[in-house]
Amino acid sequence: MKPLVLFSLFILTITSFAQKLEMIEDKDQIIQRARLELDSAMAPGGVLYTFGKENGIQGMFTIDMTIRGRGEVATVFIVNSDSDNFPNQNKLKDRLKMFKFNFKMQKDKSYKFQYIFKFDVIQTN
Repeated sequence: MKPLVLFSLFILTITSFAQKLEMIEDKDQIIQRARLELDSAMAPGGVLYTFGKENGIQGMFTIDMTIRGRGEVATVFIVNSDSDNFPNQNKLKDRLKMFKFNFKMQKDKSYKFQYIFKFDVIQTN
């Protein structure tokens, strides 16, 4: 019984270290890291890429995002889009509001940046 308890404590300790988010305080580093995480999410197999495929989202969306605290998305605003499909734009906004970045920043700070999302852009020449 005693080895089982020790093993359980060991697993809990490892799990708690694995869940700690990296603290980033520099604005430029925060925005750069956020863009890298969005690039990864938009790559084939990424959560946003998969979301776009499953929901038939197409086009380019220039979006202002504000992030805060523990990597939460505070605001999402579509600045420009080549899509006239407003229900899909709203789906994308709702999904982005649920996006969680894998870092944290100071509690009282929020940062706004712009990112261009490209979902299956159709080339016309």
